[in-house]
Amino acid sequence: MAYISFQPKDYFNTKIFTGNGSTQSITGVGFEPSLTWIKNRDHANHNVLFDAVRGGSKVIYANLNNTEATASGVTAFDSDGFTLGNDSDTNRNTNSHASWNWRASGTSGSSNTDGSTTSTVSANTTSGFSIVKYTNPSSGSPFTVGHGLGAAPKMIMIKNITGSAQNWGVYHTAPGFGKYLQLNTTIDEATANLVTATSSTTFSTYYDHHTAGVDLIAYCFAEIKGFSKIGFYRGNGNADGAFAYTGFKPAFVLFKEYTGAGDANWVIQDSKRVGFNPNNNRLFPNDSAAENTSSFRIDMLSNGFKLRSSDGDANENGNNFLYLAIAEAPLVSSNGVPAVAR
Repeated sequence: MAYISFQPKDYFNTKIFTGNGSTQSITGVGFEPSLTWIKNRDHANHNVLFDAVRGGSKVIYANLNNTEATASGVTAFDSDGFTLGNDSDTNRNTNSHASWNWRASGTSGSSNTDGSTTSTVSANTTSGFSIVKYTNPSSGSPFTVGHGLGAAPKMIMIKNITGSAQNWGVYHTAPGFGKYLQLNTTIDEATANLVTATSSTTFSTYYDHHTAGVDLIAYCFAEIKGFSKIGFYRGNGNADGAFAYTGFKPAFVLFKEYTGAGDANWVIQDSKRVGFNPNNNRLFPNDSAAENTSSFRIDMLSNGFKLRSSDGDANENGNNFLYLAIAEAPLVSSNGVPAVAR
């Protein structure tokens, strides 16, 4: 069984809020976020990401290949949430928005010299999450980047924030080293030297994957038993779908098909937007579309999640799907109270 000595909600939390079209402070997150990802549920607005290392009002888009821009979205990270400006992507009047919030160090980061290139890192070793900013060198492949986790990351999402537009690169342990996906597209796994090795202190990458001299941001995830699971499952193509064991009741699941003849969307499910099983509303990181309320079904169970649909985005027969799952509650916590499904 999975045991942890902390509350998952102290390191990750989904917060739903209603936009007012002006400015407002969103509270109730439970901590000062280091990364806040926001998506409008009711309208076709971008998936927007703000983090404490790059600073308030600096936005990147999960569904676009654009570099960093300045926007009045999340203008500040607060002790119990964040402050919003009047940007339509994050605060459209009367619209419901989902925000997914991660806690790293709670600071703007510090210098890390573990790798061959110096990085700025905000890391939380308890939850296995770090934000890493570094500059791509002009030579020296592979080069290494310090990530601050104290454990090898199993998933890394990388985006250039300066230079010319370029797709996201996502490393995940399921496809493995030398393979990558693009957060802003539907393509399956492809081959490139995005991440070629990981250790407890660094990850290795090649300078020629990005333009020399550009700045990059990396969101790194290590697996923490009872809090996060980074794995894969194989689709079976029917309503009695695949089951993924996590050892906890999920609060958040991000998944993507990575093998097969056709391409598929990235999908985000969480336990807040519906609040009961089967959770049937999905958002697509690679798309600006509003929340999809079709016949898609997923059960968030006490020890994992189970697909309840033959939908191609999540359960195509014979295809492999990678995922990142984060706990709402472990199967058994340090207080001995078992998790229960809704």
